[in-house]
Amino acid sequence: MNTTLTAAALAASLAAALTVAAAPASAQEPAKEKCYGVALKGQNDCAAGPGTTCAGTSKIDYQKNAWKLVPAGTCVTMKTPNGTGSLTPS
Repeated sequence: MNTTLTAAALAASLAAALTVAAAPASAQEPAKEKCYGVALKGQNDCAAGPGTTCAGTSKIDYQKNAWKLVPAGTCVTMKTPNGTGSLTPS
């Protein structure tokens, strides 16, 4: 096996990986924010407060300490039967 060719291929792969890792988040996916009180029962993202451990563990619809990732800037305009979403748990 040609070690010069292998080293060059490895260097090219590493350079490509670093370029992707250094790309701004906006180029990879839209910005998101945690929005509390908008997830349906069992559909929250991670860490839903006391009595829950992680994703999918919220006990009721619109649980105030359970969050869901939503597009940035939309949380406080989301309407639920309990009011609007919140950027902080309550």
